Amino acid sequence: MPKAPANGRQPLVGIEASGTFPVEYRFAHAKSGNRHLVVVFANFSAPDDYGWSNGVFDNVRANILWIRDRFHGTNSYYLCKEMDFRLEESVAALIFNVMKALSLTPDDVTMWGGSKGGSAALHFGLRYGFRNIVSIVPQFLIGTYVRKVHPRVAAFMLGEGVPEENVRAVDAILPELVRSEANRTANIYLLSSPQDEQYPEQVEPFLGLFQRYENFNFIYSESPFITDHTQVTRRNVPALMGILNLLADGLPPRLGHVRNGHEEPDRDRSAITAYLTATSVVRGEEFPPPVVTAPVPREEVRRDSVRFTGHARGAVRVVVWEHGKYLGQTDVAADGSWSWELGRAWSEGEHPVKLYAVDPAGFQSARIEVNFTAADGAAAPVPAGPGMPHPNRGPVLSAVGVSPSAPVVLEPMAHEQVMDSRVVFAGSAAGAAQVGFRENGVLLGRAAVALNGSWSWDSSGLWNGGMHVVDVFAVDASGGESPVTRVLFTVMNTSAGAETAPYQGGNH
Repeated sequence: MPKAPANGRQPLVGIEASGTFPVEYRFAHAKSGNRHLVVVFANFSAPDDYGWSNGVFDNVRANILWIRDRFHGTNSYYLCKEMDFRLEESVAALIFNVMKALSLTPDDVTMWGGSKGGSAALHFGLRYGFRNIVSIVPQFLIGTYVRKVHPRVAAFMLGEGVPEENVRAVDAILPELVRSEANRTANIYLLSSPQDEQYPEQVEPFLGLFQRYENFNFIYSESPFITDHTQVTRRNVPALMGILNLLADGLPPRLGHVRNGHEEPDRDRSAITAYLTATSVVRGEEFPPPVVTAPVPREEVRRDSVRFTGHARGAVRVVVWEHGKYLGQTDVAADGSWSWELGRAWSEGEHPVKLYAVDPAGFQSARIEVNFTAADGAAAPVPAGPGMPHPNRGPVLSAVGVSPSAPVVLEPMAHEQVMDSRVVFAGSAAGAAQVGFRENGVLLGRAAVALNGSWSWDSSGLWNGGMHVVDVFAVDASGGESPVTRVLFTVMNTSAGAETAPYQGGNH
């Protein structure tokens, strides 16, 4: 989760999924209606692969778009996967979509990055015609650099075995772009230092290529306090922030005619708001949150044996938080089940734990909260029997006049088209003993609920073709019924004998 900066600009997170490669981003609105966009590319050591996300931009007045360099779990220089440059096109699509939503032109945008991000800022800035480029200690020979220093990234970008022809092709990208004088009028600020161990091979040989660029600025940082590649950036952050705010105000630090102002405090934000909403990383309606079958809400659990279990259909992992602090995550099995333990004893007392699911593309579900109490002397499980609740599920709710909660139905999904006349229902019902099924008021059957809250029911009969509306309800150990969960599904592929016959199943 992005941390809200001290100035209150909470980054919004999303995924641009219109291209071949989903691109994850964070976005913060400008201050005082500033009419500028800064696009930030990450270096290799950037936390969570978002560059400059440690609060250094808190006082920058412009809109900020951080782009994550993680594709299939690996860095890419925002360029390619196995020489497939549709990755670059997907990143460019995000930038232009945000720019369009803000009603900006390329003249209103600054590309920004250091090291790997500096190479990306220079590449995207020159190739796509953006007005301002701040490139800090970049690498020009990208193929050679990743082969020498980051072999895993090299294999991801250049292909298995890192073919020499692919190394040469990627090495040529930046030098050839500059040599062609692409975007020759851009305001370019390139920072490097002789104390940078990469300078002799990766920067100095290419400075002469910028001779015909009209607004090229080379910031040569030489100091005995600079000891390596990363120190070049750290020693120059104040000056760089000054340059950035001037660019955000439409005042590039160079002699010539420039436009002042550049702020519209009452500017309509509806377009960018709509885009951010449409690409939000949280897909609450389309992607259901994980189902937690244990611990049951308000359950008292021995603090050294707390184990979360549940289901998360369509997810690849479940993430766990408490009080805004990340606790851990766990993979989801192929059947949708998952379990997670903290790895140490919980502190005594109540714990409001939040969880969300993540799908294969990186989208997140809405958050759910589970409250339980960790105690040293929690009651030991007792066998379940007639008229008794399941172990560790608290009191029978109907005994105090409260109905059990409606069950969660994972299969069939709402509005699913079932391609078989045999339909299997599955889901969870925490605290229940049974789950029942009705259609048109007729009881179709019942299913027992397992100790972990899961249940499944095979009708063992043929359903007629067409739409069905089934009410699923939970029953506690005292016979109290929950509100229903209504499931609508359509049977598409029935046998000839079942097309006109109604469902013939009974109690199961």
